[in-house]
Amino acid sequence: MTGKRARVVAFGGGHGLSASLRALRLSRLDLDITAVVTVADDGGSSGRLRAERDAQLPPGDLRQALAALADDDATAQRTAQLLQHRFAAVGDGEPDPLSGHAVGNLLLLGLMELLGDPVVALQHAERMVGAHGRVLPMASHAVGIEADVRGGDPERPKETVTVRGQHQVAITTGHVEAVRLVPASPPACPDALAAIAQADWLIFGPGSWYTSVLPHLLVPELAEAIVASPARRLVTLNLAADNETFGMSVADHLRALHWYLPSLRTDVVLADAKWVGEPEPVHHAAEALGARLVLAPLAVADGSARHDPESLGVALVPVLGAAR
Repeated sequence: MTGKRARVVAFGGGHGLSASLRALRLSRLDLDITAVVTVADDGGSSGRLRAERDAQLPPGDLRQALAALADDDATAQRTAQLLQHRFAAVGDGEPDPLSGHAVGNLLLLGLMELLGDPVVALQHAERMVGAHGRVLPMASHAVGIEADVRGGDPERPKETVTVRGQHQVAITTGHVEAVRLVPASPPACPDALAAIAQADWLIFGPGSWYTSVLPHLLVPELAEAIVASPARRLVTLNLAADNETFGMSVADHLRALHWYLPSLRTDVVLADAKWVGEPEPVHHAAEALGARLVLAPLAVADGSARHDPESLGVALVPVLGAAR
């Protein structure tokens, strides 16, 4: 991309989106970054705030995206560390209302209640950390996730049952056959739709496939905007399957994108050369989406199945920096 600042929209949630955003920062490319974050989290601190405070949006994944985009200035980094700080339990077993909550979750909840608009609240938080980019929710209100899971009930291993809630789907030990949002057509964040329409690149993954990546394709307005956008599209594949995708091959992850949004076309699929396994099936699955497969070292050096933001940033340079 030459002659102007490339506008990049990254979709996801949790640690996967955080790694992608850090990689975009570390690439040193001149990028205008927007993170569009899933809002289905119902576990841990976010789940408690949804249940106890009827939070308009679960703040956890939004908080992580803000921290990933924080400026390198010492004050901004300390503020980002504060957002990520999680209160430990204290006392002698008595109930501790702060235990397990991240400071940033409480801050974002307070800003949303104070300002009445989650996008305005996020803009204020962006200024607090000197964010190099925007953080937006994929929908204007929290959503739920439910899945049809074969073997989701250990007592009925051959039957398909409905598993409800993002957290329960993420930790299921059964085989996920289908996933959907509740409600099925949540209102998309208008600012996210505008960012998609103006983007040069749309980036999907890495991250939990059924609970962080695919949910964006299940919001009808977002799906329409993604298909209609003139942007090029990049899919960054996970290094290994997790609970919710156990038994799925790397190529199956790409086929799932087509299953949930048949009109989605992609340009580049980025995968780790070591973790991808036999590349030929992945190459064919990428071709079926209209994409070319790019293999590069993306994992951390200790051999675990985690993306290294610096290595991912290096791999993104020739892809995002290529002239259109």
